[in-house]
Amino acid sequence: MAKIELELPTTVSAEEARLLLAIKLYETERLSLGKAAELAGYSVRAFAEVLAHYGIALYRYDPDELEREVQQWSSE
Repeated sequence: MAKIELELPTTVSAEEARLLLAIKLYETERLSLGKAAELAGYSVRAFAEVLAHYGIALYRYDPDELEREVQQWSSE
């Protein structure tokens, strides 16, 4: 993994910056849930709860894929 060095405003802690970076990298599908949790320093379960707090979906479905899933469940 690459390392970066940043100067943060005094209102942003290093831990908060790591968390927010991990959230954004997960949200943009650049990191898996496990890798994002690791970057943030959280367990996968705790990171999933953080994602929910920020309104970020844990599971992403393509609209067509979701429609197929709903139709499949409806026909059973």
